[in-house]
Amino acid sequence: MLVEGLDVQPGDTCLSIASAGDNALALLTQDPARVVAIDMSAAQLACLALRVAAYRTLEHHELLELIGSRPSDRRGALYDRCRAALDETPRRFWDAHPDWIARGIGAVGRFERYFRIFRRWVLPWIQSEEAVERLLNGGSVEERRAFYDEHWDHWRWRLVFRVFFSRFVMSRLGREPAFFEQVELLERARYALTELDPADNPYLQWILTGRHQTARPLALRREHFETIRNRLDRLTWAQASLADCLERQDANTIDRFNLSDVFEYVPERRYHALLDQLARVGRPGGRLAYWTLFVPRSRPDSMADRLEPQTAQAEALHAKDRAFFYGDFVLEDVSA
Repeated sequence: MLVEGLDVQPGDTCLSIASAGDNALALLTQDPARVVAIDMSAAQLACLALRVAAYRTLEHHELLELIGSRPSDRRGALYDRCRAALDETPRRFWDAHPDWIARGIGAVGRFERYFRIFRRWVLPWIQSEEAVERLLNGGSVEERRAFYDEHWDHWRWRLVFRVFFSRFVMSRLGREPAFFEQVELLERARYALTELDPADNPYLQWILTGRHQTARPLALRREHFETIRNRLDRLTWAQASLADCLERQDANTIDRFNLSDVFEYVPERRYHALLDQLARVGRPGGRLAYWTLFVPRSRPDSMADRLEPQTAQAEALHAKDRAFFYGDFVLEDVSA
């Protein structure tokens, strides 16, 4: 979704919120000249650094084991092979957490731990293993709707969903306090389980099973492994806020921006100030992509001459978003 929305062209320079690294790595598949990943979190950058080391050192099936996409009893040994390719700071970080490595490095974030609690203690009370397997097998849209209505959408599902995915619980275990309206999230979950095919949804598979079964995020797909490995020298990363990074950047130098959901956590005035900087730094014809959770965000009318919303394309892509937690997806072009 992000790759299609940003429409990265060969030779582009991209600025990406690092997060754990999956989207920054996915951008390499589009042949950019550079991808600059930034994050304020040292832990997120350590996740990215270990992923890069794994692409350099391991084979594809071994990368999937280290991430946790596949079962493995040798993740410690795989990490040992990657360790020499890490700088001192991420090496110290991961050396201090062998239990995280043993679990799979894609499973140790706060949100991932939240879903592990759901999967281990809550899901068995709601659905049988057979029901989960049937759901993830997919089928035609008519079959998916019928299964959801007749077998999945019962009172236990609705009750537990409203409790476990309430703001109160999620703010303490999973996300920041202002996350979603429960009714909206329940409807989005229904959409992801019926209108979109669960057999093609790596995020839903991870939530319900802790593995990627029949689908993987773009950066973890076999067909992209060698491409990403061969382009790792185009990726750099640094610990920095978006504001600090933009203030240091020359005008008209960045073509594509993956901004994740950073605007969710800043007041509207600060959001507008960051948009002003993004429009300054972006090359004419460049593009911004970002998600919203609960707080609506889009460029103000006062910036109509600088940023042009691509609403129709963004809405079409959002309708296909398999990560169903987000409230909206926004694409805005830097005016020529």
